[in-house]
Amino acid sequence: MTSSKNPTNNAAKKDNLFAIAETSGQQFWFEVDRYYDIDRLNAKEKDKIIIDKILLIKDKDNISLGQPYVKNAKIELEVVSHKRDKKIIVYKMRPKKKTRRKMGHRQELTRVMVKSISITNSAPKTSSKTEVKKSTTPKTSNPEN
Repeated sequence: MTSSKNPTNNAAKKDNLFAIAETSGQQFWFEVDRYYDIDRLNAKEKDKIIIDKILLIKDKDNISLGQPYVKNAKIELEVVSHKRDKKIIVYKMRPKKKTRRKMGHRQELTRVMVKSISITNSAPKTSSKTEVKKSTTPKTSNPEN
């Protein structure tokens, strides 16, 4: 039996709304109501952040692919918390030189929750001026000069 008992999972699978966006020098696969750990942002908790460098958006049957970014698309994030990643050990050794260096590193991260992914199909009108083209007449050469 493959049916799911949780109706919210079925609704999420039917919707299939996701976006691939670029932030912190990396590309992330963003889905609504999921949290992600990205490099530390200069924002306080509960702040709203908007990402506009979106490479791809898939909404039900429509796929929008950017060149390089999708126009009029945005992802709204909310900062949940700031944290630090697990420690990694950096060990450098030069053989036959008796040189060893052991250092640790913990990356500073910001945990964000995706609130919405949206794309607007119509661009706002910037101006409604009508252009007037000047008619140019060819200059006639005057042989008397």
